[in-house]
Amino acid sequence: MKAPEKLAAEVRAELENDILPFWIERIQDPAGGFFGQMDGNGRLIPDAPRGGILNARILWTFSSAYRILGRAEYLDAARNAFSQIRDKFFDREFGGIYWSLNADGTPLDTKKQFYAIAFAVYGCAEYFRATGEEEALELAIKLWRSIEDHSLDSVKGGYIEACTRDWQPIEDMRLSEKDRNDAKTMNTHLHILEGYTGLYRVWKDDTLRRRLVELCEIFINRIVRPDGHLGLFFDEDWNSQSDTVSYGHDIECSWLLCETAELLEDPVLLAHVRECCRRIAAASLEGLQPDGSMIYEDHDTDRHWWVQAETVVGCLNQAHLPAPSPANAPDGIWLDRAIRCWEYIKANLIAPDGEWYWSIDAEGHPNTRDDRAGFWKCPYHNGRMCMEILPIQPRE
Repeated sequence: MKAPEKLAAEVRAELENDILPFWIERIQDPAGGFFGQMDGNGRLIPDAPRGGILNARILWTFSSAYRILGRAEYLDAARNAFSQIRDKFFDREFGGIYWSLNADGTPLDTKKQFYAIAFAVYGCAEYFRATGEEEALELAIKLWRSIEDHSLDSVKGGYIEACTRDWQPIEDMRLSEKDRNDAKTMNTHLHILEGYTGLYRVWKDDTLRRRLVELCEIFINRIVRPDGHLGLFFDEDWNSQSDTVSYGHDIECSWLLCETAELLEDPVLLAHVRECCRRIAAASLEGLQPDGSMIYEDHDTDRHWWVQAETVVGCLNQAHLPAPSPANAPDGIWLDRAIRCWEYIKANLIAPDGEWYWSIDAEGHPNTRDDRAGFWKCPYHNGRMCMEILPIQPRE
């Protein structure tokens, strides 16, 4: 995305001097893989379990960083993460990836959460894009097929949340303890869309393309509410089960959905998606604060790290859409919103001793109760924000 030179220079410095070195130097395990947790005060917990989502997101981040910037240490980190997915997380008996490992690399929670498998597709596809290593593409395709074989609802559309290790129904399908136990969620569909888009970028399969079109249509027709916000939880028949609004997911979806439609190069679909994404982005502004930050949800006024990163990218995407933006906001106002959110990040979220705090509360205090690095705290949101802005021709 085209951005002012000052913004591009500042995010590049943040990426190369803070985010990526933090994960290489402090979270990478010399014995292989990446440690599972560092608490909010910067204390490493080396025996913590290691999550499949975190490892897949690290794989994506360093693969993308190597593809764009070409530094050998980024390739080394990406190879380390890929070897963990291939050798430790991948279930060689039943397929898919484990939800978590013990610190010694043995399986811990073996359930198959399709959200996590989608991130492994995303990471492996990006690693192939960066390195050309066919093994990564083969693994990405295997993982994609496991989602298609065991999660796809071919009758009612969309994807279910989870299965047991051997692909049997599972009673608790929740992604986390704070989530509802529903058959289908916006969050899983958004990240299946994201993973499938990454795979389609390097593997132009006809079935994969059809699934991406179907996912775009599911968002337009099922997930996006009349008010522009995303519905979050659904039963198998797509009946909404919650009225909670997630401003962070709204703004994230507003650019990820556009990215997919642009890749598919279908002018009719692209027009529909862009109009939908304008409505989503306009709705997300209800969560925008006077200081430039975005609150997480209507029931959570903290400024979460990932929400701020996605706000910068989402606002920049709106600034670059070819048609006027909604809510009487010309392109320059969307650009100003992106810059103001970045200024908030610089002033509040970047920790003095490395990486970003989990969140900032409404009074401006950093949250040190939640992880600096962990099962859900990763470098992909803030790292991707930086790489979306960099005015550099990617390595191909």
